[in-house]
Amino acid sequence: MKITNNPNIQKILGVYRTNTEGVQKTSKVSQDKVEISDKAKDFQFAMNAYKNLPEVRKEKIDEINKKIQSGSYNPSGEEIVNSMFDRKI
Repeated sequence: MKITNNPNIQKILGVYRTNTEGVQKTSKVSQDKVEISDKAKDFQFAMNAYKNLPEVRKEKIDEINKKIQSGSYNPSGEEIVNSMFDRKI
């Protein structure tokens, strides 16, 4: 069954044609523009630098391991307690 022969469809198409005849096509295309603030750029730079940091500072670990092996690493009780509470769990 073809719906184009239906008189009701023809009326609808006629109304649509008359409503769209007044609309002019524009050849001018507008473009969206995004601006990023200086503060956001600084944050992005800092975040990228943070992401590129190593998870572990190898030189610090190597230094402490050498001290432990040589027997010269003797942290005080206060240093141990302070480092325990400085950690975020």
